[in-house]
Amino acid sequence: MEILIAVLVVVALLVIVGVYLWATYNSLVALNVRVDEAWSDITVQLKRRADLLPNLIETVKGYAAHEKAVFENVTQARAETLTATTPADAGVAEGHMQQALKSLFAVAEAYPQLQASQNFLQLQQAVVDTEDKIQASRRFYNGGVRELNTKIKVFPNNLFARRLGFGEREFFEVVDGAAIAEPPRIQF
Repeated sequence: MEILIAVLVVVALLVIVGVYLWATYNSLVALNVRVDEAWSDITVQLKRRADLLPNLIETVKGYAAHEKAVFENVTQARAETLTATTPADAGVAEGHMQQALKSLFAVAEAYPQLQASQNFLQLQQAVVDTEDKIQASRRFYNGGVRELNTKIKVFPNNLFARRLGFGEREFFEVVDGAAIAEPPRIQF
């Protein structure tokens, strides 16, 4: 009889541990998928902004064709943004993009007729909307990364999460904080 009770206790403990591992594994998978989805949202918005920039550059070029260095910087930052594959790469690219946009809109301020152009105003509004969406996507992504990383680090999950194939994810942080300390002025 005592052996039966001992076996039942062991089986019950194994069932409890199994249910815990099953529930934890499924929650880690769900968090991992949420982080992947959030990263996808960021890349969609970065691509949208990159698609808007050639039109914006062409509009500004019509008024300020002699500002070649500014246009080259924006084009280079756009290419860097499109090739970023990790949050760290994207953070570096985002800092360069913010600097380039500041320069582009500083040039635009010098041309009142450009500021009155309906095409420029529409592009400007589209860039503002996209920047807002990028910020929202970054917050969502970083929130998901925070939840996933916390779940991986807490005890007892930290004993087996890595063995199950779950690792901590990188936050999407702009490397050059000074680049975004003052956002580009794009409202005239």
